[in-house]
Amino acid sequence: MKEIVVTGNDIEVYSSPKQYKEQLLALISAARQRIFITALYVQDDEAGREILHALYDAKAKYPDLDIKVFVDFHRGQRGLIGEKESLGNRSLYLKLAEQYQQTIDIYGVAVKRKELFGVLHLKGMVFDDILFYTGASINNIYLHQGDRYRLDRYASINSKSLADNFCHYLSEVFVKPGYSPKLNQANLPSPAEQKRNIIALKSLLKSKQYAALDEGKSTSLKDKMTITPLVGYGRRGNKLNRSIRQLIQNAQNSITIFTPYFNLPPVLAKDVVKALKRGVSISLIVGDKTANDFYVAEQDKFSTICIVPYIYEMLLKRFLKKYQKFIDQGLLNVHLWKHEGNSFHLKGLVIDERFHMLTGSNLNPRAWTLDLENGLLVDDPSKHLMPKVNDEILGILVQTNKINNYADIESVQDYPEKPQKLLNKIRVTQLDKILKRFL
Repeated sequence: MKEIVVTGNDIEVYSSPKQYKEQLLALISAARQRIFITALYVQDDEAGREILHALYDAKAKYPDLDIKVFVDFHRGQRGLIGEKESLGNRSLYLKLAEQYQQTIDIYGVAVKRKELFGVLHLKGMVFDDILFYTGASINNIYLHQGDRYRLDRYASINSKSLADNFCHYLSEVFVKPGYSPKLNQANLPSPAEQKRNIIALKSLLKSKQYAALDEGKSTSLKDKMTITPLVGYGRRGNKLNRSIRQLIQNAQNSITIFTPYFNLPPVLAKDVVKALKRGVSISLIVGDKTANDFYVAEQDKFSTICIVPYIYEMLLKRFLKKYQKFIDQGLLNVHLWKHEGNSFHLKGLVIDERFHMLTGSNLNPRAWTLDLENGLLVDDPSKHLMPKVNDEILGILVQTNKINNYADIESVQDYPEKPQKLLNKIRVTQLDKILKRFL
């Protein structure tokens, strides 16, 4: 795998959902050759419709513009959790296909037979020669369309090699083999056909990786920065997971970890603890339970799925209780993000101010073994990128509380009655061990 060479001037870092929306619309408007968008979902709401209309309008202005959208097959055909059964977002895709004379392709990618066992979690949007990388999907909350927002990380990278790389992978794995049907066409494969498609696609995913098409531009050593795109799928031969572990294992001075849901895979947790033991300073920036996608404050609306944020908080408290000594030594710095009714969706790593892992992986067992994930490993020896990343981090930390003791985090007995009863029931039946694999 060749590394792709860029300079610090080729990368821009953004820090808010409103900037994400502005960039998304600007990039769509400026594209002339290709737009490849990969996201977990494009929602049937105001923001999702605005983006899709912008894509159709771009196609009308530039008929040769190649527009392809890739979303998860299962997620694209259901409503939000708690909604009645429906066609979900696909109903919008079909409606727009009838409304417009122009054609864009919206592919439904099924990496597993059921959503519970794995989804398309690849990230990255290509606009001509620009790769816009974020863990965010496309809907009202991710684009801060209304009062509430979901914070993510956002980076724009100007690199033809990297853009070619992403488009080549998507074409070779999802388009050409024909295993991923178009959700904006009337007819989908029969259940038997789709089962065969998934089996074939899973086999393909195990063997396919990104492959740089050329080495990119040559630059002076002073400004040189390299990017290695990585794919992760399954337990074995997962290059993304391996790279994340190697970054932690080789860290010498500092590690910053962003994760919305604290539930590190056991092997990764061991790597983190070993780093602490050898004196590496670790900053963990994680979402408070109230900043979780599934958190519901109103107890009358509480359902079983709403227990998820409490489970994550329990896991975080257990970890901090076990390793309180590193907090006391100033080596482990834990920051909980909470801002009114908004949510936190940041992922990634910064190692020794030199290496950056931009990824959509939640760094949990589900991402580690079930979902199809990807990431960009940036090696920046001159630390040219750090001023931009430091500005990003400072903006994030404004809305965090630092944890000085594990007791600062609520215990089960502090929770409202419904989550408290359900958690006690889960712990009695030992279901938490099963749940942790899928969270």
